[in-house]
This record gives sequence, structure tokens and C-alpha cells, in this order.
Amino acid sequence: MQGTMRETGQSDTQWLQWVQNQFNNLAGNEGHITYKRFKSVLKIKESFFAEKFFDFFDNDGDEKIQLFELMDGLRTLTRGSTTDKIRFLFNLYDLDGNGHIDIDELKTVLQSCVNESSLKMSEIDVDRLTEVLFDSADTDCSGEITFEKLQTVLEQHPEVMKNLTISAAEWLKPSKTEKKRELPRYLQSNYIRNNLKKIIFFIIYFMTNIGLYAYGAYSYRESNNAIIIARGSGMCLNFNCMFVLVLMLRKCITWLRTWQYVYCILPLDQHILFHKTTGIMIAVHSLIHTMGHIGNAVIVSETNNITAVEVIFTTKANLGWLLGSAPITGVLLCPILIVMVICSMSFVRRSGHFEIFYYTHMLYIPFWILCIIHASNFWKWFIAPGLIFFVESILRSKPMKLATHGRTFIKEVNLLPSGVTHLVISRPPNFDFKPGDYLFIQIPMLAKYEWHPFTISSAPEMEGFIWLHIRSAGYWTKSLYDFFEKYGSDQRRKSTITGQINKAFHDGLDKIERGIKEVSTSFTHRQSKGTYLFLRKITAEVYLDGPYGTSTREIFQTEHAVLIGSGIGITPYASILQSIIYRFNAITRTCPKCHHCFNEPLAGSMMKLKKVDFVWINRDQRAFEWFTSLLTQLELEQVKNGSHLDKILNLHMYMTAAVQKADMKGIGLQVALDLIHEKEQRDLLTGLRTRTKAGRPDFNELFKSIAAQKHGKVKVFFCGAPVVGKAIKEHCAKFKFGFRKENF
Repeated sequence: MQGTMRETGQSDTQWLQWVQNQFNNLAGNEGHITYKRFKSVLKIKESFFAEKFFDFFDNDGDEKIQLFELMDGLRTLTRGSTTDKIRFLFNLYDLDGNGHIDIDELKTVLQSCVNESSLKMSEIDVDRLTEVLFDSADTDCSGEITFEKLQTVLEQHPEVMKNLTISAAEWLKPSKTEKKRELPRYLQSNYIRNNLKKIIFFIIYFMTNIGLYAYGAYSYRESNNAIIIARGSGMCLNFNCMFVLVLMLRKCITWLRTWQYVYCILPLDQHILFHKTTGIMIAVHSLIHTMGHIGNAVIVSETNNITAVEVIFTTKANLGWLLGSAPITGVLLCPILIVMVICSMSFVRRSGHFEIFYYTHMLYIPFWILCIIHASNFWKWFIAPGLIFFVESILRSKPMKLATHGRTFIKEVNLLPSGVTHLVISRPPNFDFKPGDYLFIQIPMLAKYEWHPFTISSAPEMEGFIWLHIRSAGYWTKSLYDFFEKYGSDQRRKSTITGQINKAFHDGLDKIERGIKEVSTSFTHRQSKGTYLFLRKITAEVYLDGPYGTSTREIFQTEHAVLIGSGIGITPYASILQSIIYRFNAITRTCPKCHHCFNEPLAGSMMKLKKVDFVWINRDQRAFEWFTSLLTQLELEQVKNGSHLDKILNLHMYMTAAVQKADMKGIGLQVALDLIHEKEQRDLLTGLRTRTKAGRPDFNELFKSIAAQKHGKVKVFFCGAPVVGKAIKEHCAKFKFGFRKENF
């Protein structure tokens, strides 16, 4: 059901039927809606709003909502006049029902709005919000807000009234049923157009498998059916067991990215997807190959003086090119493959057990050795990629790293909100990387043999060190955070506390008050929201493997780039945004006479960027503190001496936990935040000039505005949760934007 009944032109009879259906869904067998059921269905956190909304529908005060009461309330919210809707909002804020809203009542409502949005604000901040909203309405300084005053204020925000109507209609609106597509998404023209390289590659890949199977089966056409089936899959296994290795030659893939014409032809960004697909094909062909040879063992046992068990588990049948060991090596390969496949599944990798995936994947060494012994022709397929892999492994080994740039040290550790560890690593000589690249890191004091990939969050132009921001999501990453947290505590106990406590900083809005307790090797940063630990003068040995390129390497050859990061997915874009600052500063010139600052034209080889829209989506307020200093620096550069950076860069910040203006539970808070931002040119939630928007982005509206800018071909770069990436990719297809997703 879309919008109100008046908007859709439906009759009163149809509207009544809709209300009855909704009522029956909510009331169930009880025939009425209780407060507990009402609060649960509306998903309201704060009892304040639940009680006020419930009282609005419960006209007779019997603590039950009947059908006629629901209808009366919905008529007001969906069909009522503007005055009726403002009256509802006024009654919501007029707690004592005396006909006016005083400042204490307004503060109570705003505090409930803050709690409903899962925000953490000091009492000072709530007071400031209350004051600015109250002053905007109390124009005659009478100390109270009447209905007329509230109406005047809301008329200055026309979008609020529109959203109030939408919000009211959404509460008890039936859930939308997704329209059935005429064709599956993978067969739609937009999907095909935006994934042409991947589709062509898949077609070639599967046709290659079909051709190899046919060739292998035809070569043994004189044998029994079991052998024909087994040999067809065996030929495919020769190819796939080689190709699965080719797809993980990271240094070669990074090198291929530097060749633009190769990058335009090959879907290098999807190499991990193809690696997984090839792994599945290996499992499928291995099953077919094994069943075929089991069938052949039965046939052999019937025609020879040997049992099927002896054929499979001994060398009596003398099958295979190396001492008749093909059956035994085949038996050994089966459990290895089963373990690798199971431990490679997402429920293992994504559930905090990455180490299980990592260690079981090391079984590829005995797997390939057994494959060479098992199949007489596999070595011919394997020798070239195997040699390249061997060379890459040598280059990535510790002895080689000690001779180049692999060994370095952690110089500083910052423990940030939500379990994020910020490592400041001494940058080895000749460690050259591009914005958005990633590396593998090994920390011997934590785990001697484990390597883990992380995006470099510092810009290449920042000399002397490398940044990594690591979110605690698995065993190793949590152990990393816990290790340095304990390390800092131990250091503080051993150190002599000077007792000097200083204020570290204030963000200009009295949002965060931080006390810093300095000790000889570390200091702790505490605030009301949590504890931050900064460790300095550390000499923790680490090994680096990389850097390796990603799709973001083409960012500076894009005309209009849209960078979208969700949560810690900002890390590759942190590097890119910093690099943009350095590149623009490099072309900034000052007139020696009038001291006017201007920018030289950008060299085409430097970058083709005309416009950058950076979108950061976070669930809660604390996550924005990971890169607040970087974003603040960006904004300062934008206003510095009229820099062209102000014209090229737009920031879009979204907090999904915050209640939108489209929800009546958030209207007062969002209007107050707008007023604060308008007055002080700073966002109260983050301290940035950019206003943080509540809720999830409306990508349809966002992309529509981006397309209207007409700064050239638009390409969207995304790093974050796969479910968000899927939605963004669909919108990109709609607007004919390019799409790149961070994968490793």
C-alpha cells in the first residue's frame, strides 16, 4: 500500500478494509491491541514515545486500542489537515496538558529523542539543543511555546510537515511486498551491461571446462563408462587445480593492474570470486572423478583376482604413473579437499574463526604434491604457474624481507572506539604503495606464523610511517586489541605516574571532554563514552607483505568518483582522501605580491578527478571518531585560502541508528540539530562542518543529484558490508554508473 488513501484515490470502503486487516494483524486473537504489543510492533525503545502514541489511539483510556479507536487516530494522521497533525505533535510535547510547552518539557522530549536514536550526549549538549529549539519558537520571549508558535516554527521547515505525514502513515502501513521481477537479476540488461567483463570471463571459463571434459572423455572412449566419466573430470581437474593457483598470484595481479589495456579486458577485481568458483568446480569434479574410479574399481575386481578395496587402498592394481600410487594418493586427496572446502565457507571465515580458514588452507602444499604424484599430466599444467608462485613465495619469505623492506616495527598504537586498533608502523625504505592498497601483516609477539590482510589507511605521500586501522572482528584481531590493552595497563603499573592531568582538547562544541593521564611510555584517554589507550615508544617487531593493488588504483583516472564506505570500510578511502589533500597542496601557489593563493592546472598524469563525493555510513556516533581528525583536516583545507578542494570534494555522513525526520520520534531532535548546525556551522554529533544525516542513505536521490552535476563519467567505489554493496550495485546499474568493490 503506497501513501495515504487520499493519495492513492482508493475508496472509503477499501480504506476501511485496509484498517481492519492491519488491526487484525496487530490484535491477533485478543481483538484489541495492548500496550506491550503496540510498543513491540512499532519497535520503539523509549517508553515515553510508546506511552504517548498509545494514549493518542486509546481515546477511552481503558489501556486497549479498539478498531474504532485505531480508525479515528489514522484518520487524523493520514487524512487530517495540517493543523490536526501539528496539534498531534503539540500534544506529544505538552506533557502536562496545560496548553503550552515549557523548556523543561521540551528538554524531556529531546532527551527521549536522543535515547531513541542511541546517541550519547552530555547534559550540556541536551541543554544547548533545548535552548536553540526553544528560542526559535519562543519569539516573544514569554517563556512558553504555544500551539501557534510551534506551527510558525514548523512552517519554516516544510519538509518536516511532509515527513510527519509519511511517518504517521508508515507506523501501521502494511509491509511492502517486493514486486516479482520479470527476469532474474542476473539476466537483466542493466546487470549484463555493468558486469560484461565478468560474464564473458565466466562464459569462457565454463566453456573451457566443457571442452576439456569432452576431450578427456573422448580420449578414453574405448574404456568402460566409469573410466570415461572419471577421465573427463580428471582433465577438468588438471586445469582447475592449476587455475585456482593463478587467481591468487597477488603480485602478478597487482602488476597487471598497471597495464590499462589489460585491466580493461580482464576482470581483475573479481579474482577472489573466480578463485572461489574454481574451488567449487574442483570439489564438483573431484566428486565425479572419485565416483567414476570407484565404479571402475568394482569393474576391475569383477574381471581380475583382486577386490575393490584392494584396488582403492593398495598398489596391487598398479594404477598410476608413479609406482601405481594413484588410488592411494586419490584417497589422501579426498579428506584434504573436504577440510579445505568446509573451512573456506563463509560461516567459518565470517564468524570470527579466520585462523581455522588460514591454517587449513595451508593444506594446499600437500594437495598439490599429491596431485603431481596422482595424475601423470598434472605437472605439465602446474609447472609454469607453480614456478611463478614459488618465486612470489620466495619474495614474500622472511629471509627475503629482511633483505628488502619486509621487517619493521610498530611505533605507536591507538585503541579507538568499537574495538578498532590503529597501528602506526615505521615505513621501510622503498615501500611504495598507491592509495587504497592493502598489505599482509605478521606480528610475531602475537602469532608467529599468521599473516592477515588489511588496507593501508595512510596516504603514500606521508613519509616515515604507515597507518593500519584494524577492527576487532575475529580471534586474531580481538587478540591484537586485547594484547595492546593489557600491554598498556602493565606499562602504566610499572611507570611512575606524574600526577599531571591536562585537558587534551575540546571540539568547539563541548561535546567531548577528555582527560589525559601521561606516563613515561603511555597515556590513557578516558571520556564518558569509553576508554582510549595511546601507546607510544613501542618497539614491536612486525613483518609486511605487499603492497597489493585493488580497484581503487584507478581512482585518480576517474572523472567523477563516488567513494562509499560503511563502518571500518572507510580505510581505503582514508588513504585516498589524504592523498587528494597532498596533491592539491602540491599545486597550490601564492602570489608574492598580493599573497593570493591559487591552484595550478592539474597535470593529466597526476589525476583526472573533477569531482569526489565521499559517503560514510556508520551505525553509531562513536564510530565517526575513528577518522574525525582526518575529516576535520579535509574541511579545513576546503576553506583554506579559497582552495579548489572546496569545489572538488563533497562529504556525506550518515548515522543509521539515528531516527530520521520521517519518524515523529526524531523530528524535534533533527530540527534542533539543524538549528545548531545553521548557527555554528558545525555538526553537534561529529564536530565537523558537514551535517550528519540520520538513517540510511536514499541512494536513489543521492545518485540522482550526483548524475545532475555532470562532471563526467561517474564511477562508484565501495568498501563495506556485502549486503550494502549489493544494493549500491543495483542503483549503479539503474543510473549507468561504473561500480567497483573492494575485495581481498
